[in-house]
Amino acid sequence: MTLQTPQPPPGALSAVLGALDCESALGPLAALPLAFATGDGEGEAGERLHPTHPLAVHVLDEPGAPLAGARRTGWRFLIEAGVGGPVAAAEVTETAEQLHVFSHFTAGPYLDSTLRALRQAHQIAISARTRHHPRLLSIPGHYATALWLHHPDPGPAVDLLIPLAPAPLGITAHRVYPAGELLALLARPLAPAGRS
Repeated sequence: MTLQTPQPPPGALSAVLGALDCESALGPLAALPLAFATGDGEGEAGERLHPTHPLAVHVLDEPGAPLAGARRTGWRFLIEAGVGGPVAAAEVTETAEQLHVFSHFTAGPYLDSTLRALRQAHQIAISARTRHHPRLLSIPGHYATALWLHHPDPGPAVDLLIPLAPAPLGITAHRVYPAGELLALLARPLAPAGRS
């Protein structure tokens, strides 16, 4: 398999670059995730913050629904400063007119988990003979996010999902699931507290 790295639309990249250069976007609350990495827009080593690892964001409103029902809502970029890894993520939304608008910066465990899942995807790419396109799948009803390895060609290969950490109860983060298996697990009702 080969991992087809997505190329974001120029408007999505421009929106992130514009936000990194905009003082209002980097205001006290919005810039909180970048607080330890910025100094006049530069990282600790004097390197400017830059967007990396763009992934199209898809939202699946009902976990039991097929992946084909996931709607693309925009793009997410990891924001890096030097070689120390990501310091934040930048979210860009896509309007009905297919324009790209900066939404917000965020931080948290999904940053490192996204990188780890991408490394897993590259290892899968080395060992398999099919190709996949990486995407980000959000399932808001379960507070779940996964790296979605979409298989674009007809045939026996299936889409794969790698849940990011922290994963919902009963789901193992960074385990590679066939998409149907993970979605079926998420669609099951949770047992009441105190019952096994």
